[in-house]
Amino acid sequence: MPTETFEFQVEARQLLQLMIHSVYSNKDVFLRELVSNASDALDKLRLAALRDDTPDADVTDLHIEIDVDKEARTLTVRDNGIGMSYDEVTQLIGTIANSGTAKFLQELREAKDAAGADGLIGQFGVGFYSAFMVADEVTLLTRRAGETQGTRWTSRGEGTYTLETVDEAPQGTAVTLHLKPADSENQLHDYTSPWKVKEIVKRYSDFITWPIRLMPEAGDDGESREAETLNSMKALWARPRDEVSDDEYHELYKHISHDWREPLETIRLQAEGTFEYQALLFVPAHAPHDLFTQGYQRGVQLYVKRVFIMDDCEELLPPYLRFVKGVVDAQDLSLNVSREILQQDRHIRMMQRRLTKKVLSTVKDMMASEPERYTTFWREFGAVLKEGLVTDSENRDAILAVASFATTRDTDEPTTLKQYVERMKDGQDAIYFMTGESREAIENSPHMEAFRAKGVEVLLLTDPVDEVWADAVGEFEGKRLRSVAKGDIDLGAGDDGKDDAEKERQSEEYAGLLGWMTEHLGEDVKEVRLSSRLTVSPACVVSDAHDLTPALENMYRAMGQEVPRAKRILELNPEHQLVKALNRAYTEREDRTELTETAELLHALAVLAEGGQPKEPARFVKLVADRLERTL
Repeated sequence: MPTETFEFQVEARQLLQLMIHSVYSNKDVFLRELVSNASDALDKLRLAALRDDTPDADVTDLHIEIDVDKEARTLTVRDNGIGMSYDEVTQLIGTIANSGTAKFLQELREAKDAAGADGLIGQFGVGFYSAFMVADEVTLLTRRAGETQGTRWTSRGEGTYTLETVDEAPQGTAVTLHLKPADSENQLHDYTSPWKVKEIVKRYSDFITWPIRLMPEAGDDGESREAETLNSMKALWARPRDEVSDDEYHELYKHISHDWREPLETIRLQAEGTFEYQALLFVPAHAPHDLFTQGYQRGVQLYVKRVFIMDDCEELLPPYLRFVKGVVDAQDLSLNVSREILQQDRHIRMMQRRLTKKVLSTVKDMMASEPERYTTFWREFGAVLKEGLVTDSENRDAILAVASFATTRDTDEPTTLKQYVERMKDGQDAIYFMTGESREAIENSPHMEAFRAKGVEVLLLTDPVDEVWADAVGEFEGKRLRSVAKGDIDLGAGDDGKDDAEKERQSEEYAGLLGWMTEHLGEDVKEVRLSSRLTVSPACVVSDAHDLTPALENMYRAMGQEVPRAKRILELNPEHQLVKALNRAYTEREDRTELTETAELLHALAVLAEGGQPKEPARFVKLVADRLERTL
């Protein structure tokens, strides 16, 4: 096939320009990324061979080679792994299909310092492009294991690349960089120098499980020398804690997660006995940008007897811990284990239970002894951890113990449920909460007026999952969780001394109006009644104690589940002048045409106050305009 020239897609071209014009201060990361890609290719071939997917592949000596040529100023990273077909090269190298590319470019431009920029490449799965930081031209030669023809890809990073099919190509992938001249001012080192290559590999890739060999230069006598293996290949999770530095753990995390930042927490676990396994888990310091997207790749790496099995074993941790990265090495699983077997294996379920408990206990310890680190953890991952309150009843108490919530008591300091219960007023029998889109929206809600007036603390829940878990949990330490926007709220007599007799008098006084409004608004409301939660606003709408909230109804519909729309309850504030005037007009007038419109407006205003929308916005606008016109 003749050589063909193609143009990079727009995003790839933008990324290349950023690479070439070097927004990264630490250009050494290019070698880390290329070695990491080579290691992944070897892992994939080993796994394919175990499953007999590539019977013709050579797996006798899987390794990574680094070859430097001082005269030609080239550096080549070569592996004999799975390789790529022509179509795969086109898809993986010619374009950037990753949905996070735009986000990556934005973060790259906005990185406030050098540390913030270094390593962003790997986080977004485009590490190959880092080669253009140090090279004027990059050539990739690859042949997929089991195929007969190879593919050569070449580009100078100037907007185009060439592709051609070649007959002679070894199994695997070789990336050759035609290096730029060394430039110490721009942190561009001489990457043909063996000592520099050794330093980078030792710093970033010592734990890679495949040998990384530096190919020899010819000696002065013309005799060839043996290749030198640069990495120790020791599995960090199998080494004693006192033999491994924090830096080594952090580099393993960066290799696994493609995150440039250090992890927030490192968790070690070694299980011995009837079923042996070792685990090294990491809690990131920041939530990935796609944590809540459907295609988010979760799961930890699974090894069996130090042999890599899969990159994303979802069965080892529940979905609400999907942000945890790491390695689990089991001694008693089959090397030929499949995802189907994993889903049913009792050992895997046992490991999941223990790993889950270990992560949650680590967060609890962090909460007690390192509150600042816990604050970072909860800010980044609290919303996803709360999913476990709905899906994992076995660990519900453990999750509640490490959960904290915004509260009306303090604008900055969140609270735990235990702390809330300890502060409850005498006679208070429930933990009150309200859900909403933001703290500001909740605090300005009419539902909060009586609680604010009487100094009753309310939890302010603003994550979408809060709508679900609060109903699922139901109670904490014998105290019910009650929404301030559901059911009938009775906070007892207030400072004004309003007692049962006063409430009874008001019920009789407003009985006629309430019955009439219930009849005329019957299509939209279940009932119209007097409110004990309003002190300033004229009206509010609430859900019945066991009904779904509108937000929860919308959430279920967004997931494709059709639920009947529940009618709400309209509550009126008997102390508000508008409601008093409406009651007088109802009592004195026989023609109630205008009152019907007033009742509609009052209901629509209550819906608007909680962030909803009137059923017929155009009619609502017309009614308001007509009323305004009459006042002029």
